Amino acid sequence: MSSLNYRHLHYFWVVAKEGGFARAADRLGMAVQTISAQVRELERALGHQLLKPEGRGLVLTEAGQAAFSRAEEIFQIGQLVPHEVHEAATQRVQRLSVGLSDGLSKLAAHALLAPVLDTPNLRLICHEGEVDQLLGELALHHLDLVLTDQPAPVNPTLRITSQLLASTPVDWWGPADLVARAQRSPGRPFPYCLEELPVLLPTRHASLRASIERWFEQHHIRPQVVGEFEDSALMSVFAARGLGVFPVSRLGGDDLALMSGLHLLGQSDVVEDLHGIYSRRGQNHPLVAKLLASRRQGRAETESSEISDASALSSVLQGN
Repeated sequence: MSSLNYRHLHYFWVVAKEGGFARAADRLGMAVQTISAQVRELERALGHQLLKPEGRGLVLTEAGQAAFSRAEEIFQIGQLVPHEVHEAATQRVQRLSVGLSDGLSKLAAHALLAPVLDTPNLRLICHEGEVDQLLGELALHHLDLVLTDQPAPVNPTLRITSQLLASTPVDWWGPADLVARAQRSPGRPFPYCLEELPVLLPTRHASLRASIERWFEQHHIRPQVVGEFEDSALMSVFAARGLGVFPVSRLGGDDLALMSGLHLLGQSDVVEDLHGIYSRRGQNHPLVAKLLASRRQGRAETESSEISDASALSSVLQGN
């Protein structure tokens, strides 16, 4: 099959939208015979009839409906090109395309991206998907950065690198009535109250799920699991409506405060590791570089603070 002639496709698209050659000719300012000939050329190139007469007008054949559907997508996108080109040329838009893996806490994602969210003329584009799919998009330079709950796999052909962005404790939140119920049972303090409350958990896509299950085993807790979610933000919505209590990384806790009805139930010693994966090209993206540098600085300050706290505690204990 020869390559598609987009001019012919455009004429066909206009004819289909206008419902006939005459109205299409008026819209395009062309002769009816010219448009008709171009549409017939398109039909010959595709090998199928696209339009057929019906009454005083034209209707699409099955093949024509398929062609029109794609043409609609193509030319609607095409109509956006002048605006986007003008915007890019005059406003110097800074685009950042980020992939968010299924297992990542979406509430934490906002906090991870915070260092670049105040960038003037930022155009942030977020895609969700499985890690392998997102890494493929990253390798093709369709994404600048992938945020995930696991480091980059060892694969020399992908030429990607990962950085640990944050190690954040995991807290448990829930609707006010369930948190109050737990607080009224002093004989079953947190985390043992989880055996008496409906529990929501991330699905097994998330590395966090395995860490939480190990934590349950260490404390001999058999939770009443009533729901599993890939998206932590969606899980928090169901929790706020009373479905159950749920774990979430502390890094995303600030966003929970924006959702009415949720209260802190307790703090665990489970830690969620959050990683940024990028290609060599992505590393040179100014916003990716800024985000990675900011997270490195933040981790260094946290570690320094922890060392200072440990030294102070040691001094107190030695003094005693």
